[in-house]
Amino acid sequence: MSVKKYIPNFVTLLNLFCGSIAAIFAVYNNFVAAAFFVFLGIFFDFFDGLLARKLNVQSALGVQLDSLADMVTSGLVPGIVMFKLMSMSMNVPEKVTETQWSSETMLDLTSISLLPLIGLCITLASAYRLAKFNIDEDQQTYFKGLPTPANTLLIISLPLIVEFQNNVSFNLLISNQWFLIGITIVSCYLLNSNIKLFALKFKNFGFTDNKFRYILISISVLFMIVFHFIAIPLIIILYIVLSVIKNLTTK
Repeated sequence: MSVKKYIPNFVTLLNLFCGSIAAIFAVYNNFVAAAFFVFLGIFFDFFDGLLARKLNVQSALGVQLDSLADMVTSGLVPGIVMFKLMSMSMNVPEKVTETQWSSETMLDLTSISLLPLIGLCITLASAYRLAKFNIDEDQQTYFKGLPTPANTLLIISLPLIVEFQNNVSFNLLISNQWFLIGITIVSCYLLNSNIKLFALKFKNFGFTDNKFRYILISISVLFMIVFHFIAIPLIIILYIVLSVIKNLTTK
């Protein structure tokens, strides 16, 4: 029995493992550690498909496993992060800590503020997007709607901007609950929109066939150098704009 067919699935499970750790850190408001494991999980998510193609071991199992792993790393985690950010924006106290858990602990609905639960709509929209992707045979050379990893990078960038950019204006904006609700709505729409976004898969390295990919990568590197974590939302916007331009010029 060939061992190589298990290699991509193992890498996919590493994605799931990183996403699970990220979820734990996000629950405890450690967004920096959560972001690190999200980035690591997305790295594994990129390479599992690449390995499957290079080793010629693509399988239906691998496709399903990939989506299940993405559901945690790029579905559950951003929903938790948005929930926590909304809770902080409303100054909702952390009423339950690890020292308070016991066998007698009961679910206290009065301790839960309902508005931050809107953030979990990102998790629901991600699940819906992944399910649609699995049954859509057209999305081989492009994406229909924003891919869940890209959306997760958008959401996870918000606490990183607050943590590292030290910009009063951005901090006030990101701590505004209405801004966060707006980002959640936009996120859910982009995930399940019909906007065609080009994939970053290179069939060859010629400039003519990949000019939009090269433009995106080049400007993204420049943005990261100049703007740091603020660059992530800008890169997502650039990705959408370039995709729209590519669709119009192709037509």
